[in-house]
Amino acid sequence: MRWPAFKIRGLGLIAISYVSIDYLTHLSPTWHSRLQPALWSLLALAAIFRIPFYKHWSSEFRSAIPFLASMLFMLTALLFEALSVRFVTAVLGLDWHSDAAPLPDTGQWLLLALNEKLPPAVVEILRARIIGLHHFLMLFIMLAFSVLFDSVRAPGLGLGARYMFTMAIGRLLRAITFVSTILPSARPWCAYSRFRVPPYPHRWAQKYYVPYAEDADTIRQLLNQDIAFADPGQILGDYRPDWGKMSFLLDFLRPTPSEGSSWYNLLKKAGGGCNDLVYSGHMLVAVLTAMAWTEAYGGLSSAVVWLFVIHSAQREIRERHHYSVDCVVAIYVGILLWKMTGFIWSGKDVKRRRKLAKLEKIQNKLVQAAKDADIDEVRELLKGIEVTSQESDNESNRGQSGVLWFFACATIFAALVIVLLAFTWTSDG
Repeated sequence: MRWPAFKIRGLGLIAISYVSIDYLTHLSPTWHSRLQPALWSLLALAAIFRIPFYKHWSSEFRSAIPFLASMLFMLTALLFEALSVRFVTAVLGLDWHSDAAPLPDTGQWLLLALNEKLPPAVVEILRARIIGLHHFLMLFIMLAFSVLFDSVRAPGLGLGARYMFTMAIGRLLRAITFVSTILPSARPWCAYSRFRVPPYPHRWAQKYYVPYAEDADTIRQLLNQDIAFADPGQILGDYRPDWGKMSFLLDFLRPTPSEGSSWYNLLKKAGGGCNDLVYSGHMLVAVLTAMAWTEAYGGLSSAVVWLFVIHSAQREIRERHHYSVDCVVAIYVGILLWKMTGFIWSGKDVKRRRKLAKLEKIQNKLVQAAKDADIDEVRELLKGIEVTSQESDNESNRGQSGVLWFFACATIFAALVIVLLAFTWTSDG
């Protein structure tokens, strides 16, 4: 029996329902605790039910290796970013973080001015925690799962590979950017409340930064001599536990006895950091989700996702998690990076492009056959294009082998586990 084609036309409505239900945690926790599990259970059952009728498992199988490679690349980038976050916080010491004044931010001034001009109801909407990091991750996961319902072009793993690969590139660029020049946080108390690094600067900063941090004459001499000439005085050392082969990380992480002896635990505590990390990682996730949604699904719902991005950006600035420049840079970097990675997955009609390419190859023969009034030759040439297309379709629609069935079940199970982990680990934003 041939299963009828089934497409979700209301993916945008489902996404908005998810965000709305999750916002009930602020309005009615009781209803939130009832509706949220019901929604996720319904979506999970719908995805499982569609497994036998999904026709593109062969293309998903071919995308498995790029997907896993992109995941490994992204995890490596996140590890490098966590190391960089800890370094920029630790290298100058806690005293510097509490003494350094926040940078002047015209975006913050604008939002404060709008609070005085806009109606109170509008200001409350702008202040509301409607959308967060975990929402954007879940919106993308919904988008990727919708390939099961032919709402998004297959393969879903290809879309996921592009998302993670682009994310990894963005995270690496971000870490390289904020580690290059250390900027003070918009929240001066952040470092003292979250980190236990030494209060004084690292020996590198004691020699190369502190003597030249304030005095204009000393800076002028430094420019003339181009050498660290000033006497830093007695260099203060750091606590140095035995990390074996990982001891090279001691100068970057600057552990203290109260934090234990594990370098891995220090990196886990890095979180979002307490410097200004140019550009915003939260906004990068938001923009990549919006770009993926726009290309893969489009429609009015993509405009709603972009409104979520704008709302999230102004909240990042309003709550002083980032300066305005961090959000602005994250938006255009995310857009440009997504545009550059279309070779991994594209929302365009690949089959149509293949047909056009095949038609271009036989164009001269087709024109000649038409001139010769050789109808049989024209039919054979056009038939060749159709046969090529049918062979491609038959390959994807071929009866599911045992390997593909196992792959399908394993993929759905692993994806559901990833959804649960992502929801758990990012539920606090």
